[in-house]
This record gives sequence, C-alpha cells and structure tokens, in this order.
Amino acid sequence: MTPATATTSHRTRRQGHRPASKNTVNQQLTPESARTVVENDDYAAFARRILRAYGRRVATGDIEALTLMTTLAHEIDAAIGSAVTGLRDYGYSWAEIGSRLGVTRQAAQQRWGAQP
Repeated sequence: MTPATATTSHRTRRQGHRPASKNTVNQQLTPESARTVVENDDYAAFARRILRAYGRRVATGDIEALTLMTTLAHEIDAAIGSAVTGLRDYGYSWAEIGSRLGVTRQAAQQRWGAQP
C-alpha cells in the first residue's frame, strides 16, 4: 500500500464511508421508498385558519352563511373519503388509516371502504 492509498483509506474509514453492499430490501414488501410529505402540515394549518375565520365572520350576524358552512362540512367529509381512498391505493392498511383517525380498522373500513 502506498502512503497516498493508506491516507485515503484511513480518511474514508474515519468519515464512516462503507463500501456498497447488496440491496436487501424485498421489493414486494416495500414497493416504494420513503413517502415524502412536502407541506401538508402548513397546508392544514392554513385551512384551519380559514375555517375559523369563516366561523367568526358568520358569528357576526350572517345567519344565511350558516347553510353554506354545513355545505363545507359535507365537502370536508368528501375530502376525507377521497384521501382515504388515495391512501388505500397507495398501500396503507385499514389499521394504519384507522389509527390516524382515532377509530378501529373495522370502523374505518365500514365508513370509507364502500366508497366508489
């Protein structure tokens, strides 16, 4: 081993570099790599602020807008159904979805499983 090779080899080990090894991931069990969430937390916070502001606006005397707010509740239910369908298509189990919604897997499947 030359002095230059010894220095390079020592430097590589010190930095924690490992030689490439065989990929042992079972592709049938792990069809996708890490699932990235880009801005969902910020987006949800923004939507909450809008809904709260709308509620405050209606509370100042716009009783006709109360009907529109109930329509929004139905739209939110439809959006949750769409999200659940998409998550199922993406590969999430009913147990994973139910745990995020605070219900059992059976309850999640009964509520959102029969949607087209």
